[in-house]
Amino acid sequence: MQAWQVHENGEPSEVMRLEDVGTPTPGDGQVLLKVRAANINFPDALMCRGQYQVRPPLPFTPGVEICGETEDGRRVLATPALPHGGFAEYTVADAAALLPAPDALDDAEAAALHIGYQTGWFGLHRRARLEAGETLLVHAAAGGVGSAAVQLGKAAGARVIGVVGGAAKAAVARELGCDVVVDRNAEDVIAAVKEATGGRGADVVYDPVGGAAYAQSAKVVAFEGRIVVVGFASGTIPSPALNHALVKNYSILGLHWGLYNTKNPKLVQHCHERLTELAAQGAVKPLVSERVPLGGAAAAVQRVADGVTTGRVTVVPGLTEGGAA
Repeated sequence: MQAWQVHENGEPSEVMRLEDVGTPTPGDGQVLLKVRAANINFPDALMCRGQYQVRPPLPFTPGVEICGETEDGRRVLATPALPHGGFAEYTVADAAALLPAPDALDDAEAAALHIGYQTGWFGLHRRARLEAGETLLVHAAAGGVGSAAVQLGKAAGARVIGVVGGAAKAAVARELGCDVVVDRNAEDVIAAVKEATGGRGADVVYDPVGGAAYAQSAKVVAFEGRIVVVGFASGTIPSPALNHALVKNYSILGLHWGLYNTKNPKLVQHCHERLTELAAQGAVKPLVSERVPLGGAAAAVQRVADGVTTGRVTVVPGLTEGGAA
């Protein structure tokens, strides 16, 4: 079979190589899956660089979430068992962690419903306890993680403010349903958010960016507000001033979705059932901006790493270079 392999750490476009390799053999409790679609996540780029908290042994295949097909024909969502990632024709995954793919979504959309939407659901509902009528601020609202949070916030009845970088991303954020869109390249984020909230600020801030975005979050979070720290796509991990959290009376909440798989897997199943319901209702639908064939995976991972994409970019092994399935 064909699979992308990383033999040394570096930029995805430089270290990912498409190779002919043996089909992986499932271990105890694992199943072999045919990859129908593999969603690209920022951690795939970090893994290529050797900067992610999970460091699979070299060589490895990136790709942390897929829509796959079991040998008996079931369509499922899975997190591949590294080093056998999803940017391949076949992969392996733990049988106990398989989730049924929602009928309302195609393969690429289903692949994108997994980690990003689970992260959004746990962040907004389990950690921040977002309530209808509250104001939610989402950084990088047009990106893969942010777009999921926007849709989930709207589905929960929140007023959503999306912060983006550039006019094209602002247009995407509006299409996603943001009530207010702030272009950080053209506007003062802090002033714009305060104006949009009558000076009160945002009840919940969803931050997958870190760096300067976190500093803005601390200045615009409302009384008894909650900042959900999801990641650091900016490359800069901020050091929160805890005296500021004390004086303004807000909470800083960390979210590591992967821990729920080991600490409380029943919650992951419950979350998936809720997401499946929302997809069936049309309340959420992953924004897949680009579907690329297997041969285009390395370039696509690099584009995600460079922050130039919107929504989700998904690798579809059955897609030809011309775009036909």
